[in-house]
Amino acid sequence: MKLLFEKSVPGRRGVCSGPSDVPTTINISDDLLRDESAALPELSELDVVRHFTELSRRNFGVDTNFYPLGSCTMKYNPKVAERIASYPGFAHLHPLLPQLRMGGMLTQGALAILYDMDMLLREITGMAGFTMQPMAGAHGELTGMMIMAAYHRDRGNNKSIVLAPDSAHGTNPASAAIAGYRVVSVASDEHGVMDMDALREAVTDEVAGIMLTCPNTLGLFNPHIREICDLIHSVDGLAYYDGANLNAIVGKARPGDFGFDIVHLNVHKTLATPHGGGGPGAGPVGVGEKLVPFLPVSIVVKRGDGTYALEYDRPKSIGYVAPFYGNFGIILRAYVYVLMQGGKGLARVAEHAVLNANYVKHKLQDHYASAADGVCKHECVFSTTESMAENGVHALDIAKALIDRGFHPPTVYFPTIVREAMMIEPTETESKETLDAFVAAMIEIAELADKDPDQLKAAPVTAPVSRPNETAAAKNLNIASL
Repeated sequence: MKLLFEKSVPGRRGVCSGPSDVPTTINISDDLLRDESAALPELSELDVVRHFTELSRRNFGVDTNFYPLGSCTMKYNPKVAERIASYPGFAHLHPLLPQLRMGGMLTQGALAILYDMDMLLREITGMAGFTMQPMAGAHGELTGMMIMAAYHRDRGNNKSIVLAPDSAHGTNPASAAIAGYRVVSVASDEHGVMDMDALREAVTDEVAGIMLTCPNTLGLFNPHIREICDLIHSVDGLAYYDGANLNAIVGKARPGDFGFDIVHLNVHKTLATPHGGGGPGAGPVGVGEKLVPFLPVSIVVKRGDGTYALEYDRPKSIGYVAPFYGNFGIILRAYVYVLMQGGKGLARVAEHAVLNANYVKHKLQDHYASAADGVCKHECVFSTTESMAENGVHALDIAKALIDRGFHPPTVYFPTIVREAMMIEPTETESKETLDAFVAAMIEIAELADKDPDQLKAAPVTAPVSRPNETAAAKNLNIASL
């Protein structure tokens, strides 16, 4: 595809307007005016429209194709939530509008939604209070770890260690380190969950808490989860629940009932909101009763007269973690989704997410090496087989071959405890027909790995870019090709 500059034709214009008959005065300083000698492309309107329309067709999203990206999954966002979030009464609100003015209620509706969402998430997770401020899952993690640190400071605890399993999301140790802790990794056992003997050895009076994802990144629910939380509590530590995989148990079980003290939610996966990717996101954080005083300010409260207000008088609060109230539009979308599903609907989300993952696992287990035996939860993890390894076929080759077949690749090389890992999460929204097509593509690729491995190593051949040096691309970003 030619670049805009390559399409440029001297003298060509998109719009030719006559001189204005309205007197104008431009008060822009010379240093801000564009140099008239700037070499800008000269194109017709049609050239420009077709160029950017063609670029848009190269985008890959869940609205166009299957997106089985494990762990940081992108799932379909219901359009009803998008529609409601675009209502002028919500979309045109400004966070500096007064809560009450002249008897009117300019922001009462928005505050009511934040308050109601707090109540709903308490019920879903078993927590005692929530903040909606964090703007992403990782931001929620950091907020949770700051709350953990504030709790220990308030109690005069001298603790420096946070435990995390070796299968943890990479943001877990990063968040704990930013909060001032040293992270100690706890090994997994032969079943793919945290080794209890290794955990008992690691738990000392220096342990401030533990960060756990349950189900974990292998898609496994830890049967010792209550024992783990009790063990951490025995040294006055706190149990932190990474809610990235809550969609596997939502409506079925609550982290608070397991013994967790802090939880963050990835609403893009559990409650169907946009994923973020540099744009809007949200990562609400909930806490148990003893940690409520440390939540960020402000907190939405309901007054005796039925109106809502923002409460700032919280002396133990960790302060602001985001401007104003976080990404209200994302929380609104999640709120619509929760109301639309209801309690029974959320339980079905978990049921179908688990069903779909196990369907894929069953269909592929004879063609790829499974990372864990038995029933998985929301996602399944595979590795390359011995014959694939002998032919020099890697997880990356399989991922690239999927692009040629119209599917976004799953997460590869994570979790790091699995050799040549491929983490597949179909989510609950995909149909059996879509899963069957994906399975067929994966089986075809597995057969090619034996018959014609060089074809896989050349993939993708249908994409605008084949196999860039991703490290170099990140360090030397070049947007001139647009």
